[in-house]
Amino acid sequence: MKLNEFIKKRPYLVWHVKDYNSLSKEAIVEAVLNYGDWNDVKTIIKILGAKEAARIFNSQIKKPRTNYRPKIKNFFKLYFKEHAK
Repeated sequence: MKLNEFIKKRPYLVWHVKDYNSLSKEAIVEAVLNYGDWNDVKTIIKILGAKEAARIFNSQIKKPRTNYRPKIKNFFKLYFKEHAK
């Protein structure tokens, strides 16, 4: 499954977007980690790979402003530290 196919089947994650094909990998990862359930997270990691998902997440949290909620940010910092070696 491709990333765009994945997000098209989950419009509740990006309710503010009409053109799913215009979404970047970064936007999709952010939406899934913030609003998806555990099955969504597992699927996106399967599509991208743990290292790529971790790379995207880590580059996003290094920016001065992020959209990750504090608990989500903390959880995935710990998760990717352990699972994306």
